[in-house]
Amino acid sequence: MKNFEIIIYWSEEDKSFIAEVPELAGCMADGKNPVEAVQNAMVAIEEWIETAKELGRLIPEPKGKLMYA
Repeated sequence: MKNFEIIIYWSEEDKSFIAEVPELAGCMADGKNPVEAVQNAMVAIEEWIETAKELGRLIPEPKGKLMYA
């Protein structure tokens, strides 16, 4: 399992926590609490990578914490 950055935030619209993986386009998951959101995101990351491999797409290397100016 690769270690991609996961950003967690509360979505008032969805009434759940969202775990977004910015380095993997469209990869995100939700949960009733932050822990569940991260657990679901880990599954989503695995599925994202598996699908990318099947389609022959490039899988980015994790960059770790992203720095913003």
